[in-house]
Amino acid sequence: MQSAPNPSSRRARRSSTMGGMPLTDMPWWRWRLNVRSALHMLSDPAFHQETWLAGREGYGDVTDAVYRLVEDTWLDNWSAEKYVGTIFRDAGEAALVDAAVLRVLRIMHQVGPDAPVSAYLEHQGWPDAVRAARDAHVRLAGNDAEDPDTPPRSLDVLRIMTRSA
Repeated sequence: MQSAPNPSSRRARRSSTMGGMPLTDMPWWRWRLNVRSALHMLSDPAFHQETWLAGREGYGDVTDAVYRLVEDTWLDNWSAEKYVGTIFRDAGEAALVDAAVLRVLRIMHQVGPDAPVSAYLEHQGWPDAVRAARDAHVRLAGNDAEDPDTPPRSLDVLRIMTRSA
């Protein structure tokens, strides 16, 4: 005779996934999603042209992406190393995120948070910032078993994802 399951020993339900990885496998997975979203948008030159420069609705702009990258995490004040094990899986992820944050923030401080998208894209340091964001995005996406070359998700989709699980 089988006994009834003990409700107090139930495992946490993990209904959502990113690729093959459980969405909630990191303690601060919502912050990870926001950081990943920002890095994804910042790292994609075609997205910059087709979405940000074109003024396409639903994706914010460069400033929105930068704030999503640093607002909850305080990565503008602290190293990503502080979040290894909570947001980032390892020191390698953290180092790549730190490099991207520093490059993007340097440009933001030079052109100003209210500058048009074109001011960012025309900045001499932008290609290096994009490359650093791409390196970080590829590493985080790969570690989450997700294809880094899929188009960035809209902010509405991101909101839905951070509410679920």
